[in-house]
Amino acid sequence: MNQHRHASTRPTASGPWVIDTRDLGRRAGSSRPFVRSVPAAGVGLLGVIAVPEGGEVELDLLTESVVEGVLVSGTAFAKVEGECARCLEPITDEVEVRITELYAWPDSTTDETTDEDEVSRIENDLIDLEPVVRDAIVLALPQAPLCEPDCKGLCSECGGRWAELGPDHGHETIDPRWAALQERFSDDNNEEK
Repeated sequence: MNQHRHASTRPTASGPWVIDTRDLGRRAGSSRPFVRSVPAAGVGLLGVIAVPEGGEVELDLLTESVVEGVLVSGTAFAKVEGECARCLEPITDEVEVRITELYAWPDSTTDETTDEDEVSRIENDLIDLEPVVRDAIVLALPQAPLCEPDCKGLCSECGGRWAELGPDHGHETIDPRWAALQERFSDDNNEEK
């Protein structure tokens, strides 16, 4: 039937992100909670803000058998680390996302009438949550995280953080067109002495 669609890598029942649907059954209306902490280092916008090395994602989900497959709904929570996009200071934050995803049974109407990238699928009675949770977390994270909403960033002259430099901080700059004139007056003042 649609065997060619299921040629992707198959999840293993022992993976921390994997749900085995055999104990849920195919009878519409049956449900089971799925609460688990899963390792998730690198989930996020790498180099910007992400779950740190050794970090975890807390999953609090409900799996429900429906006519066309298994509906997974609930939340995923993680602590993330990165650096401020304006001043480069380290920041820590938390992200919580809502997950609602239908995983289609093989050979169901949904499986047969949708493209591979339109709906997630159950393979060998297993559901791999990682791609859906990873995508939801990435979409919830700011592309330019800030340490403070009004972070002023760095001084373009000396590279100091404006938050630490104070309101009187400044650098005297002379318009290059007037620099020769200032040198001339400086030379005249030095000759008079």
